[in-house]
Amino acid sequence: MLAAAARIASHAHVTPVLRSRSLDALAGCEIHFKCEQLQRTGAFKFRGACNAVWSLDDDQAARGVVTHSSGNHGAALALAARTRGIACHVVVPQGAVPAKLAAIAGYGAVLHQCAPTIAAREAMCAQVQQATGAELVHPYTDPRVIAGQGTATLELLNQSGQRDDVVLHRREFDGSLFDALLVPVGGGGLTAGTAIAAAAMSPRTQVFAAEPSGAADTFTSLQRGELSTDFVPDTVCDGLRGSLGAPNFALLQAHRVTALTVDDSDTIAAMRLLWQRGKLLVEPSSAIAFAAVLAHRERFAGQRIGIILSGGNVDLDALPQLFARTHATTG
Repeated sequence: MLAAAARIASHAHVTPVLRSRSLDALAGCEIHFKCEQLQRTGAFKFRGACNAVWSLDDDQAARGVVTHSSGNHGAALALAARTRGIACHVVVPQGAVPAKLAAIAGYGAVLHQCAPTIAAREAMCAQVQQATGAELVHPYTDPRVIAGQGTATLELLNQSGQRDDVVLHRREFDGSLFDALLVPVGGGGLTAGTAIAAAAMSPRTQVFAAEPSGAADTFTSLQRGELSTDFVPDTVCDGLRGSLGAPNFALLQAHRVTALTVDDSDTIAAMRLLWQRGKLLVEPSSAIAFAAVLAHRERFAGQRIGIILSGGNVDLDALPQLFARTHATTG
């Protein structure tokens, strides 16, 4: 992961860690927000995509890259490919957020549409790969992507460790820069990378994966002890509709990650709070991690918490429907 951090250093932003006394008071704990919505392309995904692209040898890079994505990973890979001057193909499902598709195309990728299922995405990727020779950069199971995503947590822990109020002397350090880290989970790339980084730098920190109740395959998989992929996602968190990857599941099990499910209405309410109180423009797939803290106040009471705000690519045209859905659910 240190190699990944060095590889992307000249391309990715070092995003800030922000605090809000108002949000701390609401949550009953001390929260440090790692603001990946301020990353290039507006999401943490650029880290993994950039690491994957710059890991390629020259011969493979010349053939380009291909992936499937509902938005953020596709945009990230397209921009990463542009930084190296190579071709990028992105398979996108029907019904994807128009603003995210526009971003992918804007970064120079060739778009290929398919049915809105994981099987259809993977089949189309295989066709493009066979036709072009492009390197597949899977959005969350690729080890290069996982390592790149983990640099967000690596950075957060380093930024936290530089604070004067954190004891860093080895003889006094208790192995916990944070009591807990919370991240959104869809395919599991960010969660797996976070777990690896935390185990290395803050081994007593518990990692939690926040997941929509309407797409709770990670929660189900960890409860059953086996990978569960038989589900149809129903959530406003469009970035978290993908199924958990097999290598990601193994890493989550190995590092004892706990999954917490969150209703969409709670996620949208948390997003409102982040906008209004923290002035943090994030999308639902990002706000869910803060929503998980609010939904489990007793678990996190009085603790020092790190939250990765994963992205801020909000579909502004859909906001009235999002907020109306929340009022209809809670009213």
